Amino acid sequence: MSDGNKSFTINVKDLSFKSEQHVLDLIRFLSEALPQVIFNRTGNDISVEMPNKLSKRALKLRIKKFLHKKGLYNDFRPISYKTTENEGYIVKEKKIIELSYY
Repeated sequence: MSDGNKSFTINVKDLSFKSEQHVLDLIRFLSEALPQVIFNRTGNDISVEMPNKLSKRALKLRIKKFLHKKGLYNDFRPISYKTTENEGYIVKEKKIIELSYY
């Protein structure tokens, strides 16, 4: 981690399973919306280098905006996670519970 920067990871496994193009669009959308942030993709993970003054929530907001713009907000949502190695968001497929009423 360089001085004044922090790192996050966006896990896009569910999203890439649905469509590889969505992942490429997400990276393009985020890099246009947040030009001061560096994105690098490794498999299903997008590593994010961002300035300390930028909040993690700003990243979540942009992911949500992207899902809305693509009409995917009913199917996916960004979930925050934190492990000992890294922290960030998982773009997870929403669980759809079908309830039948009698």
